[in-house]
Amino acid sequence: MADYKLDKLDLKILKILQENSKITNLELSKRIGLSPAPTLERVKKLEQSGIIQSYHANVDPGLLGLNVKTFVLVSLAWHKPNALENFIAKVKKVPEITECYIITGDADFILKIVCKDIPNYEKLLYKTLSQIEEIERLKTLMTLSKVKIEKILPYDYENVEEEM
Repeated sequence: MADYKLDKLDLKILKILQENSKITNLELSKRIGLSPAPTLERVKKLEQSGIIQSYHANVDPGLLGLNVKTFVLVSLAWHKPNALENFIAKVKKVPEITECYIITGDADFILKIVCKDIPNYEKLLYKTLSQIEEIERLKTLMTLSKVKIEKILPYDYENVEEEM
């Protein structure tokens, strides 16, 4: 974000693009009350500054037959040489692991895993995850249903702090 200062129009743009990134520049410019050329320039600055990192299609995993989502708590075997680096390198090679976070508390990492069904998850668990020697303990948290997934960041888009 370097030296880029956000103003109210930038915040409006960010909120609108989080709601619908396929909006045309013309429609975006109408919604923020600015002509198309400066609107496009603002979006480009938000992209170049790294505030807008990318645009993605929000794909329904169930419609692709990916019906099992789990979260797995991982405790590392810290006594193994280079445990952290080796574990991270191995996790990055497993496509079913869609997110991985270092956490605090009862485990060292939490993995978000998406796969076709329970037999595929079981295979992933026993043939892939349990074979990662840097893992000391795994604990699976199986999701049952989706209650909320919010794509818009919880930011006060109406008020701009002077120090931004």
